Amino acid sequence: MAEGMTWSIEEADKLTQAEVYGRVLTQLGEKDPRIVAMTADLAKSTKIGAFEQKFPERFINMGIAENSLFGIAAGMALAGFKPVVSTFAVFAALRSAEFVRTDICYQNLDVKIIATHAGISFGQAGSTHHCTEDIAVMRSFANMTVIVPADGIETGNAVAAAMDWPGPVYIRIGRGFEPPVNTRADYGFEIGKAVTMRDGRDITLICCGVTVLQAVRAARILETQGLSVRIINMHTIKPIDREAILKAVVETRRIVTIEEHNVMSGLGSAVGEVIAESGKACAFTKLGIPDAYAIVGYPEDLYNHYKIDADGIVEAVSALMGREIEEDENWEDET
Repeated sequence: MAEGMTWSIEEADKLTQAEVYGRVLTQLGEKDPRIVAMTADLAKSTKIGAFEQKFPERFINMGIAENSLFGIAAGMALAGFKPVVSTFAVFAALRSAEFVRTDICYQNLDVKIIATHAGISFGQAGSTHHCTEDIAVMRSFANMTVIVPADGIETGNAVAAAMDWPGPVYIRIGRGFEPPVNTRADYGFEIGKAVTMRDGRDITLICCGVTVLQAVRAARILETQGLSVRIINMHTIKPIDREAILKAVVETRRIVTIEEHNVMSGLGSAVGEVIAESGKACAFTKLGIPDAYAIVGYPEDLYNHYKIDADGIVEAVSALMGREIEEDENWEDET
């Protein structure tokens, strides 16, 4: 957490990710007059409105005009400001993709995008407001950094770290309250460096966002079954922590990725690319939303339906543990 942050762990235990974000951004704004906050008629929903209350002269509401929102953010960055833009993930990554790509990423501008209501966290709104493609889109843009915090505590850390990170950053958070998985803020958050939540030798769960808590719950169940489970919180999708992935491949030989995102081109694909390029073999499974549009429902029910909750992870691990793999550590015959 950046120096001077005043929100507490107790507050993070009661606030949504977006509420923590709003408070942290406001505190950062007190230190840096170059920070300007921007939205497209979603100040209340995204919680960027907290910044407006403190600094109305540095707040811009574009109305329902997301493409103009990102174009003007690019201009503000070129003028020496540090724009922080918030809207729903589906609007940032899909409706305005061309503007993010060409106006912001192409010029490698210092624009931070904090997108809320990502994944299936807005479950009742249906497929038009679900966003299960944003990681795939944003990680494909050159110069873009992509972060998916696990909870409010990590969201605060990510927002603070992003302000000192060069170039465009996309931070993906959900709609509502997710129970915290971290118990302290000073655990050493670093962009591009995964966090090992617990060590293990039998299998590794690599997860991000809301699935980190589900992985922790699954690991507790699997531990009662005699399995030693490693959990890697891959909060930064790009640049991804290759070292953590390959260490897990060598030491556990079984990898399961879990994400609240389409299984096409998200976290699982990013991890799979690292493994394939390394020439090392392992048993590997991706959990996430299938190649389809998510159904309507409450988020918790959807997590269960798509088997990205603790029960679904336990089921996937059990299946993967039954798959035969070469147990020796001699990689010469696999290169």
